[in-house]
Amino acid sequence: MFLRVLLCCCVGLLTYTAAAQTSSTASADAKVLAPKKQLQALRITEGIKLDGVLDEAMWQQAGIATDFIQNRPNPGPPEKHKTEVRVLYDDANLYIGAVMHDVSGDSILRELTARDNFGNTDFIGIFLDTYHDKLNGYGFFVTTGGVQMDCRYSPAGGEDFNWNAVWDSRTSVKGTDWVAEMRIPYSAIRFSQAPEQLWGLNFMRQRKRDNQAFFWNEVKPAVDGFVNQWGTLEGLRDIKPPLRLSLTPYVSGYVNHNPLNDEGTRRTTTSFNGGADVKWGINESFTLDATLVPDFGQVQSDNQVLNLSPFEVQFNENRQFFTEGTELFNKGNLFYSRRVGATPIGFYNVEAGDNEKIVQNPPETRLLNATKVSGRTSKGLGVGVFNSVSNDVYATIRNTETGEERRELTQPFSNYNIAVLDQSLKNNSYVSLINTNVTRFGRTYDANVTGGLFRFANKKNSYAVDGRIVYSRRRGYFFHEEDLVDDQDGYKYQVGISKISGSFTWGVNHGIESHTYNPNDLGILFGNNNISQGIYGNYNHYKPFWKVNNFYSYFGLDQSLLYRPTVYQKTNLYGGANTTFTKNFLTVGFNFDVNPINRDYFEPRKEPLGDYYVRVPANANFGAFTSTDYRKKLALDLNAGIRGYKEEDRFERPQRLGIGFGVSPRYRVNNKLNFRYSLDWSTNRNQIGYVNPSSGDNGSLSSKYPEDARILDEFPEAVLLGRRRVVTVSNVLQAAYTFTNRMSLTVRTRHYTSTVRYLDFARLAPGGEETLVDYTRNRDNTFNAFNVDAVYSWWFAPGSQISVVWKNAGSTFLQANEATPLYFDNLNNTINTPHNNSVSVKILYYLDYLAVRPRRA
Repeated sequence: MFLRVLLCCCVGLLTYTAAAQTSSTASADAKVLAPKKQLQALRITEGIKLDGVLDEAMWQQAGIATDFIQNRPNPGPPEKHKTEVRVLYDDANLYIGAVMHDVSGDSILRELTARDNFGNTDFIGIFLDTYHDKLNGYGFFVTTGGVQMDCRYSPAGGEDFNWNAVWDSRTSVKGTDWVAEMRIPYSAIRFSQAPEQLWGLNFMRQRKRDNQAFFWNEVKPAVDGFVNQWGTLEGLRDIKPPLRLSLTPYVSGYVNHNPLNDEGTRRTTTSFNGGADVKWGINESFTLDATLVPDFGQVQSDNQVLNLSPFEVQFNENRQFFTEGTELFNKGNLFYSRRVGATPIGFYNVEAGDNEKIVQNPPETRLLNATKVSGRTSKGLGVGVFNSVSNDVYATIRNTETGEERRELTQPFSNYNIAVLDQSLKNNSYVSLINTNVTRFGRTYDANVTGGLFRFANKKNSYAVDGRIVYSRRRGYFFHEEDLVDDQDGYKYQVGISKISGSFTWGVNHGIESHTYNPNDLGILFGNNNISQGIYGNYNHYKPFWKVNNFYSYFGLDQSLLYRPTVYQKTNLYGGANTTFTKNFLTVGFNFDVNPINRDYFEPRKEPLGDYYVRVPANANFGAFTSTDYRKKLALDLNAGIRGYKEEDRFERPQRLGIGFGVSPRYRVNNKLNFRYSLDWSTNRNQIGYVNPSSGDNGSLSSKYPEDARILDEFPEAVLLGRRRVVTVSNVLQAAYTFTNRMSLTVRTRHYTSTVRYLDFARLAPGGEETLVDYTRNRDNTFNAFNVDAVYSWWFAPGSQISVVWKNAGSTFLQANEATPLYFDNLNNTINTPHNNSVSVKILYYLDYLAVRPRRA
């Protein structure tokens, strides 16, 4: 019945979509680019005092960009409260002066946040497409409180706020208006040496009081693309790209407290580090970024989880060097930056012999340096080269009787390299070539991946074809082994065609990943050996109707086969929709998916794939969420979902069921202080899965345990599955206090616990056959993780920062009788377990050659 209800929902959604598409009264030009506006920039010879007051005479002489068009919540109408923006320039800087008219001073919201964070506030932004290729651009924003945000726009990275530039701004509130003044040095952007420049240009204003956003040159949500919908900035003459050379040296100091007091180790250690980041503009198009002896000890802690899946956990990248200006290197998703400086490849193979113990086994590879060169020519050719080098990593093992120590290599000296060519084409199109390479010294293997990508859209930007083909190559021996790697050559391809503009869009795609395709040395892949095809559609209604501001929906059907052997894997029907109510800005939505009987070939962890699989009964999921208005002091996000499974028809077994919910309130005390809390809870009852290894075991069954040995004696190739209940709870509390627009303090605390209780066990045979077995070994386990990250940050000068960070981290993995399903017992256990503590201070000072060079007489 549950499946029937969801199928009816899907049919209803498709019917509504077709009807809405047919009866739509939207104007015929809703998916046609708006006319391009032009603005003349005015050259000045006198200086501008950056104070948020446009009292210099030059501001009154400049052309005015006004008559903004609303983009949300109702696309199309002109703004009621005028915005006036002017642009000046000289030999070194671009100046933007903006006046935002309003009803009264009380209508101008002005929450303070940390840099690059939008809060409950108004802002003004300028967008620049300096090569006018209609694909790539810059964005600079400033809020009423003077908080700066900057980002890059590209087909690969979308809107990337990890990019940071050094620029300056001031704001002020004058009666019923607020004023912003910005100075963007040419060293912060890239452009050609043409004597007369033509740049893409747009401005954006957010008026938070009414949740409204406006653009100077209209941006239509039904049109594919963003940069291609900007106007133009004219009148830029005789400006030259400056020498872009800056040095940001750093010094840092750490005090680390280790709770363990093993013989020969100290609980408290100190360390001092020094290095530098260098940025050099090779020419007007290309920039070299290098970090020498980098220190990433202050980045936010990873959200550790209990991983029961056959695939690795993908963590977010928090290191600024690997998040800033990397849009070219992320083309094709072949680069997973956490591989650089990752856990050594031999970390888990270190073993202590008799009368030995492991004294030291570094979990991370320390980098010696990292360098990237990237840019785009005036002809639209993007070029990127990334290179990083890591040193040898050793584990130290000590003989407990003699005290002698030996070292074991866990990571050889390695070089990581990426090269990218990306040619922008007309009509929001491109072709790209990417190569990634890992070279390791010594007797092990090297890896190389080469990929080509393309996207071609028609002149009306209404349809597009896209695709990619990738070849992976690995040569050499497994680390510390005599066997050659067995996935030496592999490939992947994908091709699709889609309708990309209008209220109704759709697409079809097909792809193959061969059984030996492996990009994981510098990328990430969750299972290869796959043939997939799918069809999807979206219907979006952007105009207000009834009692809502908009309506967004999606639906699709995916199907996949195993590549070798070519056998069925799974089918998935999915869909969802969301809308926002007009009066109270309450957002609600739902999602669903329906799956017939599927085969999971990866869960048994048996190679080669094809013989063993876990049979997953037909199942369906329904989820819903709601989010209240963030303008209110108290706002709330809620979500919930349930997945039901058809009863097992092969033998008696309780039905599976998955339930989860999340609640996340946020409270803004005032414009400086806010709190956010999130609770996520889920339970999976009667889940069937591979019995994960215990600590120190290589597989689910180990002959050192009598119960396991009994099964292995009778069935040497046995795979043990367990019926289990998994309960996971995550709590995150974050408090932020922003002293000024350049100084902030953030404290984030996270507690995570996941408990697994096994109810019975089955032996998996080829062909998906399961046989219940009498197995009494206790395989229950509980994982707890606790983290505190406290960060004080002060941008005391443009590009210069002092940060003080305190980290507290601890985790426990409880097995068998130690495991407990009680949350507060786990919380108490986690808090009382000794934690690692680290306090660090880091000082960055930005030195710009243009500012420190000797002045000519």
